[in-house]
Amino acid sequence: MKKCFFETYRFSEDLDFTLRNPAHLDRDFLAASLARVARWVYEETGLELPADRQDFDLYRNPRGNWSCRVKIPYRGPIAPRGRSIPNIKLDLTADERLVLEPVRLTIHHPYSDEPGGGIEVAAYAYPEAFAEKVRALGERARARDLYDVVNLYRNVEARPEPGVLLDVLSEKCRFKGIPVPASVADLEPHRAELAGAWDSMLGHQLPALPPVQQFWDALPEFFVWLKTGVAPPVPGAYRFEAGEAALRSRTLPGRLRQSTRTQLEIIRFAAANLLCVDLLYGDEVRRIEAYSLRQTKDGNVVLHAFDTRKQGHRSYRVDRIQRAAVTDEPFTPRYAVELIPIGPLPVRPTTARVAALAPPARPRPTKPPRGARRHVYECPLCRRRFYRDGMDSAIRPHKTKDGWPCGGRRGIYRGLR
Repeated sequence: MKKCFFETYRFSEDLDFTLRNPAHLDRDFLAASLARVARWVYEETGLELPADRQDFDLYRNPRGNWSCRVKIPYRGPIAPRGRSIPNIKLDLTADERLVLEPVRLTIHHPYSDEPGGGIEVAAYAYPEAFAEKVRALGERARARDLYDVVNLYRNVEARPEPGVLLDVLSEKCRFKGIPVPASVADLEPHRAELAGAWDSMLGHQLPALPPVQQFWDALPEFFVWLKTGVAPPVPGAYRFEAGEAALRSRTLPGRLRQSTRTQLEIIRFAAANLLCVDLLYGDEVRRIEAYSLRQTKDGNVVLHAFDTRKQGHRSYRVDRIQRAAVTDEPFTPRYAVELIPIGPLPVRPTTARVAALAPPARPRPTKPPRGARRHVYECPLCRRRFYRDGMDSAIRPHKTKDGWPCGGRRGIYRGLR
């Protein structure tokens, strides 16, 4: 959800995949596929994914069908060489009912190493992803399920048609053999356990933890909307000054300093979760409800907010914000919250099956013409640069600027020169 739909979403500890072909839940097939991926990743980036240390745990789920947990260890160019290295965790299953056709999504990757054409992945359509969260809430009633359902419901501009969501949810519950969750009363027996696990399950996945009561109290409104399509009216936006324009894109304006962008990401998270922010501005800490990011006719970017202590609207130039910190104080919106990007990331439907993982075909090397630009690779340890006629990240044994042997053997690609 965080990488494909909403960047203000919580972090997740694993990556869930639904396999459309149950025959692929086979240890040999998975090992061979991931070994090819590991070789390609190493050749392209220098990151090691040791195939001999990958772990495949095939097990039968509560329905008696096969699933698999995969742990993929990885070692970066400056990682320690000890036995303990981090893992990527994959949860693979074929025991899911796909109601809607998958879509192709662009992965949100706001970093400088994003490929020129972006990164795409086959994923659930948004109504199906939303329905999965509601189904999980009804089936197991865990803390993160409550957070997920209410968080998605609050994103008003992204809400699917409730009739579509209910139809997809009904199909999924029928497949799992469970009743469709229809009211808070269905979840009440699990309330104490859910509240007790709120901090331990979500505290490490969020910059700040909203109070569980705030989310539980939102459930009656959600279930009424799901059944009837009726929801309380949404507050209007704070009035626009002459020449102002709201900034709703997923990427912040490039001219902003990195420190400013960091503070704005904190503020956007708080706004998405309806939490107040302590804003250090002009050497004074102000507690605010953040509502809108706008560009003025003079080209300045300003944050529109409500000062809870002075009980009034305020606007702040973002380049003058000194620090922002999320609090655990919730607020009820007075205006429309415009700091959440409009809707989920754009998608395009696809009916094609996902191709088997395989490294891209490599063209035959040809001798570059005289005067051609060369590929630059940089040692991640000593920062020495190496120039190549082709795409080859291997670097020869070399020494640091101080004359000591350097252990770097795979370079980081820095472009053409």
